[in-house]
Amino acid sequence: MINSTLSGVSYFILGAYLYVGNLRYFYFLITALLYIVIVAVNTSLIVVICLNRSLHEPMYLFLCSLFVNELYGSTGLFPFLLLQILSDIHTVSVPFCFLQIFSLYSYGSIEFCNLAIMSYDRYLAICYPLQYNTRMTLKKVFILIIMVWLYSFVKFLMTLTLNIQLTLCGNILNSLYCQNYLVVKLACSDTTAYNVYGLFLVVLTIVVPLLPILYSYMKILKLCFAASKQTRQKAVSTCTPQLVSLLNFSFGSTFEMIQSRFDMTGVPSVLRIFLSLYCLTIQPLLNPIMYGMQMSKIRKIFKHLFCYKLLTGQRDTM
Repeated sequence: MINSTLSGVSYFILGAYLYVGNLRYFYFLITALLYIVIVAVNTSLIVVICLNRSLHEPMYLFLCSLFVNELYGSTGLFPFLLLQILSDIHTVSVPFCFLQIFSLYSYGSIEFCNLAIMSYDRYLAICYPLQYNTRMTLKKVFILIIMVWLYSFVKFLMTLTLNIQLTLCGNILNSLYCQNYLVVKLACSDTTAYNVYGLFLVVLTIVVPLLPILYSYMKILKLCFAASKQTRQKAVSTCTPQLVSLLNFSFGSTFEMIQSRFDMTGVPSVLRIFLSLYCLTIQPLLNPIMYGMQMSKIRKIFKHLFCYKLLTGQRDTM
């Protein structure tokens, strides 16, 4: 059904891969190690948060959703990337390409929306500390998390539906993985409906999460100017990881959008490849390490578990 709709195009050729010869095994090893670290650190933090009742608080539950999303996005990219590194022919079937588009784009939307609700949570905790527990209940937390995931999935299911209806007159994507805009550029059928929905999608994906982020941090900043030194320090310590994560993700996403829409032939190929993968590789690694080091409760529980394993290991050897 998909193949017939796309006028006989059954696969795409990924044209951004460079010939690296035997270095492919080195790149494969580096990429595999990066994926293993991402899976290990994110999974560890998810397990720690889920198994410890003391971490069943709004902030940590939002973090858990963020870490689950890092695993989701990484799984949409890394196994595919590893196969392509070892392959001599860089092709991908149309159904899998659309599945990857859905996975990576919904990952980006969930990431941004997660950061939005986390900023709102910090706004309530800092600006309304006495009312925080009544305003941010566990029921509300779960509703917000479910809404974030459903909101992102529904948006890109619509994109997927429109993609399937395109008639393509080519199959070469100048990228390391499937990108939505590059697929649309291959269309020789009318894309008016898609372009209108694309603008609407930009508003839903960027503007809607950005509004609570700006509102929350403006309120926090306003409070900091009038608050005590202790309150300012608390605000800085709790908001810094979110701001770093937000800026990092925004930088990577912005460059990826620019690269897919404008001619970047003047930029060295290696730099283009690095920056095209930056958002999808650094963000899943940065978030768990940064939050794990910043949050004192998580650090204490990790130390306790580590010390407990060391003690039990020493007893078993005695």
